[in-house]
Amino acid sequence: MNDSSKNEIDDKSREVLREKSQSSDVSLNQNELSELRSLLFDIEPNKLNKLYERLDNPQIQPEDISQLLPEAVILRSKQDKLLGEAIVSTVEEAIHSSIKQDHNILSEAFFPIIGPAARKAISASLDEMIQSLNQTLEYSLSLQSFKWRLDARRTGKSFAEIVLLRTLVYRVEQVFLIHKKTGLLLQHLVATKVGIQDPVLVSAMLTAIQDFVQDSFTVPKNDVLQSLQFGELTIWIEQGPQALLASIIRGKPPQELRLVFRDAIEKIHLKLSQEINDFAGETQPFEASKTYLEACLAFKYKNPHKKNYTYAWAFLGTTAIASGIWGFFAIREQFRWNAYIEKLNSQPGIVVISTKQITGKYFIFGMRDPLAVDPNTLIQQTNLNPKTISSQWKPYLSLEPQFITKRVEELLQPPKSVSLQVDNNGILQVTGFASRQWIQEARKLWHFIPGVTQFQETSFVELELKQLELYKNQIEQTQLFFREGSIELIPGETDKLNNFVLGLQKLLNIVNYLEKNVEIQIIGHTNTTGTEQNNMLLSQARANKILSHINFQKINTSKFRAIGVSSSMSLQPLTAEAQKADCRVSFKVLITNKIN
Repeated sequence: MNDSSKNEIDDKSREVLREKSQSSDVSLNQNELSELRSLLFDIEPNKLNKLYERLDNPQIQPEDISQLLPEAVILRSKQDKLLGEAIVSTVEEAIHSSIKQDHNILSEAFFPIIGPAARKAISASLDEMIQSLNQTLEYSLSLQSFKWRLDARRTGKSFAEIVLLRTLVYRVEQVFLIHKKTGLLLQHLVATKVGIQDPVLVSAMLTAIQDFVQDSFTVPKNDVLQSLQFGELTIWIEQGPQALLASIIRGKPPQELRLVFRDAIEKIHLKLSQEINDFAGETQPFEASKTYLEACLAFKYKNPHKKNYTYAWAFLGTTAIASGIWGFFAIREQFRWNAYIEKLNSQPGIVVISTKQITGKYFIFGMRDPLAVDPNTLIQQTNLNPKTISSQWKPYLSLEPQFITKRVEELLQPPKSVSLQVDNNGILQVTGFASRQWIQEARKLWHFIPGVTQFQETSFVELELKQLELYKNQIEQTQLFFREGSIELIPGETDKLNNFVLGLQKLLNIVNYLEKNVEIQIIGHTNTTGTEQNNMLLSQARANKILSHINFQKINTSKFRAIGVSSSMSLQPLTAEAQKADCRVSFKVLITNKIN
């Protein structure tokens, strides 16, 4: 049922009631009356009839109405909020009346709620800030901080509290923009590292306190609450036509700060006057006020008083730092110098006799073998400045094995096939092979090498002897093969004979160089075919043919001897094919030393 219908029914019902009251002869039907009452009061017909029966009955008592009225109020409040809105003005008038009669009643009722709530919010904010200061200043090492720590221990307060008392002048921690008519929070800003409670609750408490003061004390209506004091906290309130600005300040703020708050509330009204006037619970339009509220979050700290001995402490501190830096570099330089001297002493061929340090300069006196490492190269390894080091080295010959070996190599100039090594006793070990000429020179020169006491040729071979043995083996392994029963070489043996002659010439040259005697036997062979006499002649003829070929190559054959042995030195063939291998010439080389 809409509102117009209900109004129409109410008008009809009032008209009927007036007619009933004016004329006792007019009577309504009982059912129609019940329906009318139900429409008017929106209550169940049965309960409504009972209510009207008691109302029409002049004997009804107020106690009877009190039994039904609470139930009716509860049922109505469950349906919608009209009942609450209807009784707001009545409740407000009742409160005003109560205050006028005795303001202590309302103040005593509000005191247990407002006091603890405000103290709790302020205490939580203060504790969080103190904790933040403790964490920030815990490791401060200034002289002033040590003094503050002593004060904190003496007074029993925390270090952060002492710092706050000594340095803080004032600080605006929170700013509230509150709707003046409804007391609702429009905007709220808080400084960094400041703990807060519910800003809506704080705003409501501030509004309640202001209303309480106005209602409890005889003050003109135009007078408003301007400040509150809670220990170290101060609450300043700046009033505007439609809104007020409340600021929570720690410390002792200057009066000039009120000008900042007043300027902010004026600019907010100028910028957001329409939004404040149309405010119905939506705070989004008041985000634009943050710019003005941020200007109110001011603070100021005082610098600790500087004592007269500040410069003295600064001078001592600078001197200590300079001394520490100088000491560090001096110690580091000394370590580097000691490391350099140790390196010099560990190098073979260098002997440090004495060292000096004069006004940042280093002096070294000692002896150095020309083959030893250059001391200047060691300076770079220790990161010393070469310009600060002056050294004087007298030459000397070190008898350490590695230096003796270097001198031997420089003097004897050995070939790559020779290895030289000098032991700790000065014995020169020569291994490998070399020419007789080099060996003869080495046998003469080693006496002039300092530090060499003995020359040993263990496992050393003359190159010519090695080559002589090589050519001797090649000649003795050579065999030239003939046709069976003939002194003609088989095909391909002629080339072998020519190569053989070249090897003979090399052998004879080495023999002459070594001054040795040599005899080369050319031995002719035959197989068992034929008579022994014929075979003897054939083997001799084969040896003579080879000798003639050698003589034809202009080789002196005085050291050659051709021998025919027939089959007496046979290869003992087992097959007919193998018997052909005995048709050959072999060689034997005999080398002896000359007898002086």
